[in-house]
Amino acid sequence: MLNVHCPNCGITAEETEFHAHGEAHLTRFGPGASDDDFESYLFMRQNPKGVHFERWRHQNGCGKWFHMARCTTTLEVFGTYSAQTTEPPQDILDSIKERRPDWEPTP
Repeated sequence: MLNVHCPNCGITAEETEFHAHGEAHLTRFGPGASDDDFESYLFMRQNPKGVHFERWRHQNGCGKWFHMARCTTTLEVFGTYSAQTTEPPQDILDSIKERRPDWEPTP
């Protein structure tokens, strides 16, 4: 079971209080986007083995969205941060590199 920290309300609780909603930092396309861009946004998701950045919601708490960096194989949580952040914060990236020296972010 994961212990998850909500960066919005400051509560740390079991994962059952939260809900995962897929990949974080997606590029959303608006009106006038090509069919290929829209299809890519709707259906093409990364599902890596290892470090992954995900969107979560504090379902049974404050109800707000946030992002989490975690390892999909070990369920190790590297940190959580605001959903309004367009890229992972440097302290989260440093935490990942400290525990996974061979890890490189994917472009």
